[in-house]
Amino acid sequence: MVTRTWPEPVERVAGFLRKTATEARIEEFPEGTPTAQDAAKAVGCELAHIVKSLVFDCDGRSMLVLVPGDRRADAAKIAGAVGAVRARVAGAEQVEAATGFQPGGVAPFPTRAIERVLIDRTLLVHDRVWVGAGTDRHLAGIAPSDLVRVTRAEPIDAVESRN
Repeated sequence: MVTRTWPEPVERVAGFLRKTATEARIEEFPEGTPTAQDAAKAVGCELAHIVKSLVFDCDGRSMLVLVPGDRRADAAKIAGAVGAVRARVAGAEQVEAATGFQPGGVAPFPTRAIERVLIDRTLLVHDRVWVGAGTDRHLAGIAPSDLVRVTRAEPIDAVESRN
């Protein structure tokens, strides 16, 4: 039997999945998956099946917002959902401090200092979605119901309206 060794951030994700008895498939894509478009191309799926894990600074609190790869997060909706006056996309330092992952490879679990997790409802209609798994070359395929369960995500309308 061949034992695969993952980079440390990916091993953290894999360990969390084992600990929570969550069925997911971690895959490595040597060409990289730092953007939602890159991830969809690598996986061979629609952009809507890619989950962007975005950290928002909401009045100094770090919130993780999960939105589909083909949509933009709506800061006003996020602020309203968490009772903040203002929400803005966090900078790289805050992202790493709050999640333990570098931008481009943020996994939605396990995180270090995220106060709440919000998930856009449109992600819940898919059988499987793909989330960052610790680096900009690793993704995990997971059922949206399991993603909600392990992150304790609150389903909301988190994206900008389509014009």
